[in-house]
Amino acid sequence: MKFGMNLLLWSGELSDDLMPVLKSLKDMGYDGIELPIFNTDLDYAAWGRRFDDLGLERTAVTVRTEEDNPISPDAAVRAKGVEGTKKALDCCQAVGAQTLVGPYHSALGLFSGAGPTDDEWKWGVESMRQVAEHAGDVDVMLGVECLNRFECYLLNTHADSARFAREVDHSHCRMMYDTFHSNIEEKSISEAIKACSDVLCHVHISENDRSTPGAGNVRWQENFDALKQVGYDGWMMIEAFGLALPELAAATKIWRRMFESEEQLASDGLAFMKAEVGKRW
Repeated sequence: MKFGMNLLLWSGELSDDLMPVLKSLKDMGYDGIELPIFNTDLDYAAWGRRFDDLGLERTAVTVRTEEDNPISPDAAVRAKGVEGTKKALDCCQAVGAQTLVGPYHSALGLFSGAGPTDDEWKWGVESMRQVAEHAGDVDVMLGVECLNRFECYLLNTHADSARFAREVDHSHCRMMYDTFHSNIEEKSISEAIKACSDVLCHVHISENDRSTPGAGNVRWQENFDALKQVGYDGWMMIEAFGLALPELAAATKIWRRMFESEEQLASDGLAFMKAEVGKRW
């Protein structure tokens, strides 16, 4: 098992200001970090060398928007979506990120007023298959993420994202599991994890209020028990959000501070994950 921390708690873009945070995470005992790739014009190769010097492994996260929606009825917009995620994969290769996760299957926060149509599903699979071909070329795994119904409408459950990955049918396209979205959408945590285990490549550890894991109402025992039962041994990556990044706070609907400090959340969250894993693995 590897333990990581998503940098979105501090920033939506890599910068020198993050160096003290990165050093602190390494000193706490983290194996790696999950970095946002929203700006594809940074020198990611240079950042990769910095991470190597710190001894931090990395995964990455990106999203798609209305302007480059991979399930748009406009083929030109879908093509922009494919190219956008391919660029993110190039950044992953440069920075040494093992996996690219996120809801890049469709536009974040864009709704039609109904569930996905057959055409939207087909366009999504076709778009992702093109992305997966490039993922194979750069040797980065895709970890497609479902989101709860208040954030997207294409993939809302882990059965959705598992079916999606299976239909893409490429060695470099799998899916990830997220405890926050599962807490909202799944009727059975254990059954959801068992049903997607054949295509599972990544796990987000996220509390029901997006703050310190272990301090809220997520069914942690059931989550960790099920992950142990299916033999999961990859990344457990904390995903928490605060007020440090106004645009992200607005997107994730974070209006109030729910933890003492970012350092406290990271430290307590790591101790929580290690304790739960230590009980089972």
